[in-house]
Amino acid sequence: MIVGTEMTFTTAEIAELLAGDVLGDAQATLTGFATADQAKPGDLAFAETEDYFTAAENSAATAILTEKKFSSARKVVIQVANGRIAFAKALALFFPEPALPAGIHPSAVIAGSAHIDPTAHIGPHCTVGERVQIGARCALLAGDFIGDDATLGDDTKLFANVTIYPRSQIGQRVRIHAGAVVGADGFGYVYDAGSHRKVTQVGVAVIGDDVEIGAGSTIDRGALGTTTVGKGTKIDNLVQVGHNVQIGEHCLLCSQVGIAGSAKLGNHVVLAGQVGIAGHLKIGNKVTIGSKSGVMHNIPDGETWLGAPAQPDKKAKRVMIAMQRLPDLFKKIAEWERKLGGKIE
Repeated sequence: MIVGTEMTFTTAEIAELLAGDVLGDAQATLTGFATADQAKPGDLAFAETEDYFTAAENSAATAILTEKKFSSARKVVIQVANGRIAFAKALALFFPEPALPAGIHPSAVIAGSAHIDPTAHIGPHCTVGERVQIGARCALLAGDFIGDDATLGDDTKLFANVTIYPRSQIGQRVRIHAGAVVGADGFGYVYDAGSHRKVTQVGVAVIGDDVEIGAGSTIDRGALGTTTVGKGTKIDNLVQVGHNVQIGEHCLLCSQVGIAGSAKLGNHVVLAGQVGIAGHLKIGNKVTIGSKSGVMHNIPDGETWLGAPAQPDKKAKRVMIAMQRLPDLFKKIAEWERKLGGKIE
């Protein structure tokens, strides 16, 4: 259930903020945003399909947010060009993030050489190392560790128990969720005289502006040089990014993706859940890779791949269809063998 806040708007104000049009009472008061099955008077409900729109019409909601193909004789309707985009914007209007007071909690441990903008919020039990730079309006919520010489750009927010290793560079407006780790050692070893000798990791991790990193995800520093995540990229929970990986701009990495060292992803790449990318591969721009795929080859721009090992989607689908037909094929072979009185070699 989505419960309304104390924010109050008229339908006309919401329509203006969402670049939409009001059908019906433009001065109706909206005090909340709710699903159709939980809406009460004063709520705005969102409907993107005919079934949802019918449910919203039959609900107690005051108004319905929807695309231009829907209208109602019973409810106020705010029509928009793109329902999903308007939905995201409306949520931010009704549920703004709480403002955090500037200042440093008494339990925080701050190195004397650290520079923290006076507008930043440093919560309880945070540790900030030597020569760290923390920008304007940053927020460290609780238990965060920022290693020596790391930088955080303006308006970056770290949720509880985030670890930023030394020298990591975090851009502006970055959000890093609980338990994530940026800049840990890459998984680098060489086999030497019967044991695995560690390859010292001396590079850094660089996170671009407007990146979001999900809870429990890990982004390793480079062995030499950098591991980079391009601006606007969104990383889900429990994702592993290996050392010296280069991720382009505006990519989407879904939960449990693993990218091995030195792989390179272009811009606008989409990796569905549990995709694995082998090391040193090059994935082109606007590539989409389906869930649970294991990628062992470079992929050109614009292609969609599936499967393990991953293949171009049309080929992978033909293979899947052929595999589904195998039981019938084996049955037919057995029938022919009986008729012929022997094995077909």
